[in-house]
Amino acid sequence: MLAPERAFRLIVTGGGTGGHTYPALTAVRTLRTRLAADGEDLDVLWVGKKGGLEERVAAAEGIAFTAVATGKIRRDRNPLKMVSPANVKDMGRVPLGVAQARKVVADFDPDVVLATGGYVAVPVGLAAKFCRRPLVIHEQTVRLGLANRALTRAAARVAVSSESTLELLTDSARRVAVVTGNPVRPEVFSGHPDKAVQALGLWGFDRSLPTVYVTGGAQGSAQINALVRDILPWLLGRANVVHQCGEASAAELREHAATLPRDLSPRYLPTEFVGPELPDVLALADMVISRSGAGTIAELTALGKAAVLIPLASSAGNEQAHNARHLHDTGAAVALLDGVSADGLRDAVAPLLAEPERRTAMAQRSRAHGRPDAADRLVDLLLSAAGSR
Repeated sequence: MLAPERAFRLIVTGGGTGGHTYPALTAVRTLRTRLAADGEDLDVLWVGKKGGLEERVAAAEGIAFTAVATGKIRRDRNPLKMVSPANVKDMGRVPLGVAQARKVVADFDPDVVLATGGYVAVPVGLAAKFCRRPLVIHEQTVRLGLANRALTRAAARVAVSSESTLELLTDSARRVAVVTGNPVRPEVFSGHPDKAVQALGLWGFDRSLPTVYVTGGAQGSAQINALVRDILPWLLGRANVVHQCGEASAAELREHAATLPRDLSPRYLPTEFVGPELPDVLALADMVISRSGAGTIAELTALGKAAVLIPLASSAGNEQAHNARHLHDTGAAVALLDGVSADGLRDAVAPLLAEPERRTAMAQRSRAHGRPDAADRLVDLLLSAAGSR
């Protein structure tokens, strides 16, 4: 009797934030589906930080997980301040993490290692190089993060999400770089507007008006919430609004909604969180007001949504501003980059609400940036790199 073939073995590393974790998860799911269609199995090990988001995600997905030591660099505009006791202590953990990761990689013997960023990716990526296992790094943002930048020399392939990233790479990294896009959850494409109306009870919405979806991420954004609140009567005179505001602001916004004129209040829904119905809400939305994290940008462009983007000023490496500016410069979004105010938000939103053809043109330009097949492109790259062993 012939022995069963060895399952395809993948180590995935990266985490700390959803921006690193969820693209990796989508890639794992897509690879598993691809292999299953050919009658093959996938054996996955996620290597991350103990107690990190990636550990919780791996557990929920039934993926084996192991932790290694890692350090975090606390950035500062003053380079001298980066030589802090906390940074020095954490950087001292990196050699330990590399040693731990080297044993993990050698024992698991992966066909390929996928690193999606975050500090934990560094020791695992270096271990892949030491163990002569092909390493594929994936960058979600326009500019490479610190971890991925440190790993470019060790990588067999560098997957990037935007054409504009290529010119920022070193010559050696550019030679092995491929534009895959940023993997987007397939369920995002399954939305239907009427299902959003039913799921959220949006019976007071005027479907002859455009619908605006406002979101600051899962926890909400105090800045975006305040800006929208300050222009709400004006906005509701021109649109319906689904406002995902986070738990901290929900009570205040509901109280504010109670003071709205009776002819406007039915067109406004403040909600703490949008969960399984998110694809339907996105399908309903004619325009989105949001942050400009890599995952958000990937979804908005894959769907082709007109958007007004308000970058998070404190994002690592100012990455959200770079993401937003990239779309703004090509007319694929409006980015509020300096001196953000309620008046500025109103001025950005007004022409998009008043002129449907402008919204449509922006949506088309947004879609031109989108790569709905990004997960499949990244899986192609993983299989190609594994075949080069």
